[in-house]
Amino acid sequence: QVHLVESGGGLVQAGGSLRLSCVASGRTFGTYSMGWFRQAPGKEREFVAGISWSSGTTSYADSVKGRFTISRDNVKNTVYLQMNSLKPEDTAVYHCATARNVYSLTRNVYDVLGQGTQVTVSS
Repeated sequence: QVHLVESGGGLVQAGGSLRLSCVASGRTFGTYSMGWFRQAPGKEREFVAGISWSSGTTSYADSVKGRFTISRDNVKNTVYLQMNSLKPEDTAVYHCATARNVYSLTRNVYDVLGQGTQVTVSS
């Protein structure tokens, strides 16, 4: 079983940046696709970004394209989400997740989900 722990959330003004990290422990990290989801109060959890185990494939939600960048370091068992030009509508709890492939992540299908880290963007 893979265990995921996110960090890096916080309070930032609109236009600012944050970098989220997610450290995985347990089974081999490098064989999984990884992704980020977010859930705002009163809304359903939504896909944000995904990356294949080789980093050769990435995918982003339309709402974050050009602003967010997902990356991973398989040596450190860590996946990152660099978030730039943040908007108040980006406010949510951000969760990382494992999946068989990036396509599954885009369909909100995942195997393991972390507890999440809160991101709050003030206007």
